[in-house]
Amino acid sequence: MNRQAQAAVLFLLGAALLHAGVTDLYLRYVKAGLRPMLLASGVVLVAAAVATVWYEWRSKKDQHDQHDQHDQQDRKDRQAEQVERGERGERGEQLDTGGHDGHAEHREPRISWLLVLPLLALILVAPPALGSYSALRTGTALQQPYGYADLPADGPLRLNLVDYAGRAAYGHGRSLGDRQVKVTGFVALDGTGTPYLVRMALNCCAADAQPVKVGLTGRIPPVLQPDTWLEVTGTYTAKRTRDPVNGRPIPFIEVSGAVPVKAPKDPYDESWNN
Repeated sequence: MNRQAQAAVLFLLGAALLHAGVTDLYLRYVKAGLRPMLLASGVVLVAAAVATVWYEWRSKKDQHDQHDQHDQQDRKDRQAEQVERGERGERGEQLDTGGHDGHAEHREPRISWLLVLPLLALILVAPPALGSYSALRTGTALQQPYGYADLPADGPLRLNLVDYAGRAAYGHGRSLGDRQVKVTGFVALDGTGTPYLVRMALNCCAADAQPVKVGLTGRIPPVLQPDTWLEVTGTYTAKRTRDPVNGRPIPFIEVSGAVPVKAPKDPYDESWNN
């Protein structure tokens, strides 16, 4: 791939990163805290593409100037030689035969431009967030927290799903008591039809995302569709099970109400490793 093609690929990749960072598309790939680094990377790649084009232009200009100087010097040398040898009649022929170096222009294979296709896919096609299919085939990522933040003294508790799961599984609900709790996640149904509320937690990017699961019991809606986002209202229950994939505990919540909600802008939960 020549320098022009390299510059084009660099520019498209940088533009794709900037587009993802500005439009929140990056949340489908990496955690929110990496946004500044993503934007900085896009700026660096675009700058590298511009620098590559400028360097190639300067290089060709210098080569052209050197070639002109070489031709002029070569013509002067030939003319001096012909005058010295007295072969004026052959002057034009000798000048004509010295102007070609016999080198053919090298052409790069066009198949290298296929490298641009993944970049166009990145710009034009936004992949869906990981959902119930991935959640049921991966063990829960729930880990015992180091401690629990203080909760409001009264009123219903709005907790992220990872916080509730940790308090229920490892804190045995002592910090929750019988208080009303609201949690949000998407629905996953296992092979037996048991419903779970799930959030995908990640360390860095979507490639390392793992689910945190909370089982639903009590007044469960009669019809549940996988990957539907719900806001569940309920209370702590001591019921729990073991994840069949990795054996870690999955707590439950006693559901008193559930309403469908729109999927959040950031579908991944980052609180579990903070």
